[in-house]
Amino acid sequence: MIEVTSTITCPGCGHRRSETMPANACLHFYECESCKIILKPLPGDCCVFCSYGDHPCPPKQEERQSGAAGHHNCC
Repeated sequence: MIEVTSTITCPGCGHRRSETMPANACLHFYECESCKIILKPLPGDCCVFCSYGDHPCPPKQEERQSGAAGHHNCC
């Protein structure tokens, strides 16, 4: 089952917020509502959900479920 929400945890202040993820797009920038830091994906990740969320983005989840590692095309 594909999760459509993910809780992003800010690495700067630890603030957590649940967000709805886009089904077929990546979110490359995210502003923490608490400390206002701009989060960007870590090297090797396609989006902020994959780097800071408790669930990766839906395209990455689909890739993992299908066993097509390395062929993910969300961005």
